Amino acid sequence: MEEVVRYSFRLRPGRTAQSALMAEWHRCRFLWNEAVYLQQSGERPTYSKLSKLLTDARTRSAWLRDGAQVPQQQMLRTYAQALAQSFSVQSRGWPKFKPRKSTRLSLEYTRRGFTIRNGRLMLAKGVSVPVVWSRRLPSEPTSVRVHQDSLGDWYASFVVRRSAEPVTSAGENTGIGIDQSRHDSRVWAKRIVDHHSLIAVEDFRPQFLAKSTLARKAADAAIGFAKRELVNRGIRAGRKVVLVQPAYTTMTCSRCFARAKQQLELAERTFRCSDCGYCGGRDRNAARVILAVAERGHTRVDDVSQSSHLLRAGGSVAVRA
Repeated sequence: MEEVVRYSFRLRPGRTAQSALMAEWHRCRFLWNEAVYLQQSGERPTYSKLSKLLTDARTRSAWLRDGAQVPQQQMLRTYAQALAQSFSVQSRGWPKFKPRKSTRLSLEYTRRGFTIRNGRLMLAKGVSVPVVWSRRLPSEPTSVRVHQDSLGDWYASFVVRRSAEPVTSAGENTGIGIDQSRHDSRVWAKRIVDHHSLIAVEDFRPQFLAKSTLARKAADAAIGFAKRELVNRGIRAGRKVVLVQPAYTTMTCSRCFARAKQQLELAERTFRCSDCGYCGGRDRNAARVILAVAERGHTRVDDVSQSSHLLRAGGSVAVRA
């Protein structure tokens, strides 16, 4: 079984290469902003239409012809994909203009636009960049993204195929409420995937926590990263991954599925069920509820609680779907 992954390496471009990359970025940024302007004028530019406009623009503009066509096409392809996503239910708004000062450099090259020769990354238009090879590529890369971070360091991210890491079969299931720092997310996710066959993850969206402080925003980003890492690793390993909606998971008893009449305050860390008398940690109880919902083939607590009287009747109903 193969998986598609990215391998990132540090780049050491000289002054000439840096100038060439920056000039290429300004051309690509210009094309992106022109596409935004076209959309704001009332049109919905598709990639095929944008590609034809690029061909005409390169014919008329020597400045665009001085740059490589591959990253320019990829920039327009990325814009078309972003525009298409903006029409979906999960839309977060239309693609915006890329300001010169606040937008970080990012260039995409397909296989036609780069090659690796003598340990150097050779880009279209003769741009040669030394690469700090910290490990071997498992296969020939199909594309590369050259980008610069906020500190001014340069990186190349290669898209490659590799054999999926074998994992031992696991008989246990687990339910998880996301509360994890970014630093240990990869190690934590690998440990969970290696030892559990069914992974029930609370589909928690942390955006509403990030209201004011930078610390909260950083925490939200770490939570989102941990969730994505766990879900992606689980899918690649062939595990059954179920996303459970978080509504009422902290208010539901994991033993009898009765729901508390009043919502628990954040300071209340112990769950007590007035129906069956169960008492336990709030987070542990919620994790058990999440697992129980997933094992019964549902994604919401409401779907299971509607048949909660059957769950109390015996263990024959409380099995993995």
